[in-house]
Amino acid sequence: MSVNSDSANSDPVDAVILWVDGSDQKLAAKRNHYLALEKKTGVHPGALPARFASSNEIRYCVLSILTFAPFIRNIFLVTDEQDPDLHEDIRTRFPEKAGSLKIIDHKEIFRGYEQYLPTFNSSSIHAMIWKIEGLSENFLYFNDDIILIKEFNKEDWFIGGRPVLRGKWLLPPYRKITGKNLKVLINKHIRKNKNYEPKISFYIRQWKSASLLGMKKRYFFQCHTPHPLSRKTLESFFTDNGKLLEKTISYRFRDPEQILVQSVAYHLEILNGNRNFKKLNLGYLHPYYSENRMNRRIGRCMNDPRIKSICIQSIETLSSGQREKIFRWLDTVLNLQPKT
Repeated sequence: MSVNSDSANSDPVDAVILWVDGSDQKLAAKRNHYLALEKKTGVHPGALPARFASSNEIRYCVLSILTFAPFIRNIFLVTDEQDPDLHEDIRTRFPEKAGSLKIIDHKEIFRGYEQYLPTFNSSSIHAMIWKIEGLSENFLYFNDDIILIKEFNKEDWFIGGRPVLRGKWLLPPYRKITGKNLKVLINKHIRKNKNYEPKISFYIRQWKSASLLGMKKRYFFQCHTPHPLSRKTLESFFTDNGKLLEKTISYRFRDPEQILVQSVAYHLEILNGNRNFKKLNLGYLHPYYSENRMNRRIGRCMNDPRIKSICIQSIETLSSGQREKIFRWLDTVLNLQPKT
């Protein structure tokens, strides 16, 4: 699809990416300062080092969007006084898209809510991205570890002007809730580890977000994939629920009590009659996979035409061999090999 088509101009789609370079000393010092203010001696579950690490995934994320979704108008990269310095890379490889990458500082989207900055919490930041000036009505939200590997059309994400909802229906995660409560009981009350904090559950947070909207008996589970969202839907919801917005963004570090904004957005769409349900089309590369399993998963991502994006979870924890294999594969997929 041509980026200059009438469709692209009349109904633009932007992308929003949240990114941070946790190795930056200034940011690390700021993060450690506010962690100390939390007055917790244990490891904060929302401040694990992997949450802030960067292995240059952002370059692959941005270049994959330009390669496989050329209809996207602008890429807004939301960060905290940082810049991944990709502008020259874009000018060289995609001269027609020079200037399409926009760096958005947290201060811009937290206008009027500056008391909640600095924040080190993607869930808080995500709740504010609808405030990006000039953002298209329909837009895509990416984590920086999500990379496109095959061509996308606008209709993969929006049908009839409404987001496509990729996921599956699940019953409430009662087993996970019971397991979490049992771990708290054992660790805090039997083992007397007062600083124990259970792992924050992606499933429980999604169900809680759906329950907030009255959908308690089942919920639509979505995974680590590009999320098509409606700016108006988020703006309307948070305008009507200002106290919930402030509670959500008040946590400087991820907290299990926070809503998951993409889950809220999906369930608002469902409640408003959106039936654009589709199956997930992603490959998930987990750091705990054995090398053989990782190789099989990469092979499937390469050969299965249904898998069009991948999420590389905590790539910095992979072995150097696995990282190199993944990056060599992505270099081939995105045609990033050095020109000779």
